[in-house]
Amino acid sequence: MPENLFDLTGKVALVTGANSGLGFGYARGLARAGSDIILWGRRADRNEEAAQALRQYGVRVFADSVDVASEPAIVAGFARALDAMGRVDTLVANAGIASQVAFTDMDVATYRKLIDVNLDGAVFTLREGARHMKARAEAGDPGGSLIICGSGSIFQGVPTMAHYGIAKGALNSLAKALAAELGPIGVRCNVIAPGFIETDMTFADPAVGQMLADMVAAKAPLGRAGKPADLEGAVVYLASDMASYHTGDTLVVDGGKLFAN
Repeated sequence: MPENLFDLTGKVALVTGANSGLGFGYARGLARAGSDIILWGRRADRNEEAAQALRQYGVRVFADSVDVASEPAIVAGFARALDAMGRVDTLVANAGIASQVAFTDMDVATYRKLIDVNLDGAVFTLREGARHMKARAEAGDPGGSLIICGSGSIFQGVPTMAHYGIAKGALNSLAKALAAELGPIGVRCNVIAPGFIETDMTFADPAVGQMLADMVAAKAPLGRAGKPADLEGAVVYLASDMASYHTGDTLVVDGGKLFAN
């Protein structure tokens, strides 16, 4: 009888920024593979809509309104997650925002708003996950998968988005440090670096979004822009026991565009 090598039944995954876009794609992939889900987002109404969609896969879903720009909110939210679900086996640090500003025009408020969410929010969420996984390991239950949502901006400069690239580049470096530091207790850390993915955020201006999607389609060997569903396989693999020897890596999911230029 065939065996499902990527079955996540019995695991619990926390995904930040999970009520739409890339985050919902990650959460959906994990739920489809059998993982229970802790869903974080800022809007309670959007959280519950996303939770209902995930419950159709027969998994438990705990939705919570957490603003990752606040370190105390992260700490409190993680405690609530453990109270509700008992454990976290997979943590996907995905929550992020985007804005465009010329570097020479960037002010402190614009810079800090993005860094507070995209960098600091991920750092302190990962810290709470690492603390929990370390405590589990010390109690005889080692293991865990920390997954960071990266970006093509790790590898290529994007005009008017230097602050975004700063955050993603720093997180890419953090993943290597966490892989080295936490590996001895069986905790892995990897990055998924999506290319251009069609989401509500990238299509906030439909005309600009379509223009970018068309540009990507013209350059990517696979001939199209990405969809959130294209990220599901990577996140399920990294959450699964089949990736037990895979850490400190950056998986690029962009239809081959980065390496075709």
